[in-house]
Amino acid sequence: MQLQPGRKAVVRVAVATLWSSPEAVRPVDGPALTTGVDIPTWVSGLDTDQQVGDCVLSQLLLGERVLVDELRPDGWARVVAVEQPAAKLDPRGYPGWLPADQLTPQDPTVSDDPLVVDATVTGLRAAPAGPVVLPGIVVGTRLVPAGPAHDGWQQVHVPGQATPLWLPDGHLAPARTGPPSAADALAVAQRLLDVVYIWGGLSAYGIDCSGLVHLAWRRFGVLLPRDADDQAGATTPLTLGAERPGDLYFFARPGRKIHHIGIVTAVADGSTNRRMLHACYRRRRVLEERLPADRTATLVGVHRV
Repeated sequence: MQLQPGRKAVVRVAVATLWSSPEAVRPVDGPALTTGVDIPTWVSGLDTDQQVGDCVLSQLLLGERVLVDELRPDGWARVVAVEQPAAKLDPRGYPGWLPADQLTPQDPTVSDDPLVVDATVTGLRAAPAGPVVLPGIVVGTRLVPAGPAHDGWQQVHVPGQATPLWLPDGHLAPARTGPPSAADALAVAQRLLDVVYIWGGLSAYGIDCSGLVHLAWRRFGVLLPRDADDQAGATTPLTLGAERPGDLYFFARPGRKIHHIGIVTAVADGSTNRRMLHACYRRRRVLEERLPADRTATLVGVHRV
């Protein structure tokens, strides 16, 4: 099968980066562009300005579905990430560009995905305890079993791989367990403390504020919108002071749309002692802190998923 405009495809690399245009890609982005994508090397090569370049829109995980809109002769595909809602940009999902060779046509015979990666980072192997074939698989990646677990290892179908691969059974969890508690989602986000801030990032190697929220709930099969302002529209407002750990703080400047989001980490104890976990643009990492004065001044609401 070949990629075709108007048809579904799936990501065949551990983490694919969604770009604003092929022309926006920089020389430093090389490690993120191949079929042997190396996101840790890419992130480590970015300076603090490049970490927040607007050429990166989002990222997609292994097996994530896209709708192919256009294929260019130079090897780029314009796609819609259908598992990342972005109603204000495209009602079908988040639009952007990927190298076409990071995609493979969706196999209609493999439609179920009852397992999800729960390890923060893992690698898919050729055999139980064998060599790693596909490193850098991150939490929230959904996989399809290729048979029962065997001696603590699970065999899974992998897009773009001719034969199933293996990973430790303990690195997986059932993908469908019912709605998660706020504490469950917060616990996933807390595992990403100190991860580098990357504008558009959506992995355990680099992430942005709305990506942290999206990924934490995605681990449990809840597909929140990709951007913070859309996440506000998809969640339930609360009265300030009623928040509990796992709820969401939203921030906006006067007359502007929501620009930042954080996850509540402590029961509110007065307006000057609110705490959150968030991917911080200013400090270029995921951190947990009491809201500083400038954050409190732009706090516009608290919501619950």
